[in-house]
Amino acid sequence: MKRILLILAVGLGLSPSIFAAQLPPAPAGTFSIAVIPDTQHYKGQKTKSEPNSTKALTNPVFKAYTSWIADNLKSQRIVFVSHVGDIVDINNREQWTIARRHMDRLHGQVPYGISVGNHDMTGAGDSSLFQEFFPAKRFVKFDWYGGTFKPANGRPAVSGNNANSYQLFQAGGMYFVFLHLECNAPDEVLKWVDGILKKHSHRRAIITTHMGLGPREKPKVAQDYYDAPKGRMKWKKRHGDRGNTPQQMWDKCFRKHANLFMICCGDQSRTQALHQSVRGEQGNIVHEVLSDYGIHGMRIMRFVPKRDRIEVRTWNPVTGQLCLKTSFVSQRNQHQFELAYPMPAREKEPAQ
Repeated sequence: MKRILLILAVGLGLSPSIFAAQLPPAPAGTFSIAVIPDTQHYKGQKTKSEPNSTKALTNPVFKAYTSWIADNLKSQRIVFVSHVGDIVDINNREQWTIARRHMDRLHGQVPYGISVGNHDMTGAGDSSLFQEFFPAKRFVKFDWYGGTFKPANGRPAVSGNNANSYQLFQAGGMYFVFLHLECNAPDEVLKWVDGILKKHSHRRAIITTHMGLGPREKPKVAQDYYDAPKGRMKWKKRHGDRGNTPQQMWDKCFRKHANLFMICCGDQSRTQALHQSVRGEQGNIVHEVLSDYGIHGMRIMRFVPKRDRIEVRTWNPVTGQLCLKTSFVSQRNQHQFELAYPMPAREKEPAQ
């Protein structure tokens, strides 16, 4: 098996030397949330990477991620899975068919949510194809599915029908609300978020939205994606004048809510890995975590209540090893680190 993984890793262009160590099983009393980074790495015909190929369309990295999660739900005590968006590279039915096939490995096995990335919609924010393959009706049968934003104009193509959604789950004696927001969510979506977080103010809140951390200012030249100062971004890609930058989403909405403790994001493949911890208006610490590893790995966030810590591990199912560095990010502490987070032994069940 290890030899097969090594051959696959070499075929994908990975250097085995940048990986080391294993991911041990999650001990009793802990639980994990798996975060899938951008999965836009399709191969075969009609792809950007192989435009002249006649081979069948595939996404071996996407398949490896969801297959590993499905096979390790028990050993890693995975209670929830979040996809940060850019599910596809080209917004067509061929790639969406592959995406749904790989997410089907998780469907009905574990609660999950998906953020709609810039590659998953048009410039104006139309995510009709995402909604065709991952509509709200696909999830309403699950008791963990909270619901979806419904546009006031009654037309779901922009922002509706699961393009913005929330999930409810319990783990380790704690109760969570998890929101998945589209890239550059407009004001009406943020008002909906305000309502959900207020309604579930006694639940611990996590948000995944596609754009978050990266170059603070919009890059003017290609090198800026690598070298420009990094942090919460002040630029956007979708929804035109209606869209909000990550900084605006924080200022208008996120910072107001005392129960929010984590924001997950993707989008920036040339930043790959970054995290920062800030205070909200109520004094709460909010951990912002960027994960856009491509072929280099996914995040496993292991909650350890006895230590009041979240152990963040970057794990590559293809190589079967932890990622300690990449060619873009050499610092180990951006790939393997801990976040402080107070967790009581057990909470009273919220009324909502």
